Amino acid sequence: MLKKYHFLIFLLFSFVSTYAQNLLPDAPHIKTVIFNAYGANNYVPIIRLGEKLQLRFDDLNGNETDYYYRIQHCDYNWEPSVISANEYINGYAEDKISNYENSFNTLQNYTHYYETFPNADTKFKISGNYILTVKDEYDAVVFQRKFIIYKPKVNVGVAVYRSRNIASINTQQAIEFSINYENYRINNPKNEIVPVVLQNNNWNTAIVGLKPQFYRGTQLLYKYNDETSFWAGNEFLHFETKSIRNTNLYVSNVALLNLYNSYLYGNEPRFNQPYTLFPDINGNFIINAVEGDNANVDADYSWIHFYLNNEKLADKKVYVYGNFNNWQLTNENLMTYNDESGFYEGKLLLKQGFYNYKYVVVNEFGQIDEGAISGNHWETENNYKVLVYYRDLGARYDKIIGLGEASSVNISN
Repeated sequence: MLKKYHFLIFLLFSFVSTYAQNLLPDAPHIKTVIFNAYGANNYVPIIRLGEKLQLRFDDLNGNETDYYYRIQHCDYNWEPSVISANEYINGYAEDKISNYENSFNTLQNYTHYYETFPNADTKFKISGNYILTVKDEYDAVVFQRKFIIYKPKVNVGVAVYRSRNIASINTQQAIEFSINYENYRINNPKNEIVPVVLQNNNWNTAIVGLKPQFYRGTQLLYKYNDETSFWAGNEFLHFETKSIRNTNLYVSNVALLNLYNSYLYGNEPRFNQPYTLFPDINGNFIINAVEGDNANVDADYSWIHFYLNNEKLADKKVYVYGNFNNWQLTNENLMTYNDESGFYEGKLLLKQGFYNYKYVVVNEFGQIDEGAISGNHWETENNYKVLVYYRDLGARYDKIIGLGEASSVNISN
């Protein structure tokens, strides 16, 4: 019988419109999925049409299983487009991943797979939202990832401000942006343009459905406050395991059992603490190992033990998450309260490297509060992106015609 993986979708409690996270969770034996722009110093799968993406992942079964990818074009709301595969792909929308290597000199055996897109058999023809699905030889889905291809036709200006709402001026950041389509014909921008705003590339909190407030010639102005406000959060926590046999940054102890076990120092809640500058990489991770020459196959895995010194929360769950697990909430990253120690505890099997993470609280209705443990501070450095989707009258799919970006490191009051 084919294995099927199900995921309870949690909705973010917010006053803005948000996306549902509609991807299946990663299979338990699939780890360290990296999907980003090829050769670029970033952590997200967003590219211009014609640029390349790279995909890497590990199979802890280590038996050289055959894996296959499938690519689906989607609309701005991540529903499958009505167009056929040959309208958005030159070549094959489904094919085998043929590149792999086995781990070398590691306690945890694994097979490392890698692929680039576009490749000789799969080339993208149009911009838009895409979902990559990877299946095993029994046609069971083992993981999915979203990615973005844009073809710039308009200019997008983005600025980050403190909230102008007195009640949230110290805890939220508001985004203002403009879309200039001087060199691109748009007949009805109010109905044909859909902007999407992202914070730290996390689709769980994306804002969608905004209409332009002002028109200035061929410029659309979006000067909202509440409708484009994000909880500012706090700088991410982090740890490092590039030297797996020794203690590293924020690792208090290392023990070798069947595999390495890395015990982190306990974390304290920060919701009632003043803001402290704590440089991070906005929830992302980097694979790195000092013991070998090629971290893709030389890096080992260790059990990372997390400890949160927080009182037990009635009718609520605590998760540790970040880009390392695609911002998913599963039983794997659910923390358990230890009545003896008074700590929330959890452990994750992670590859050597540098990791950002945070603790989030989910209530009985499945609503996420990302600041309940870490707090919200207007000074927090966050990355913001604005994607511009366009569908003219009679078109059958959504294009992405612009991308703007800003950091709150340059926040204005």
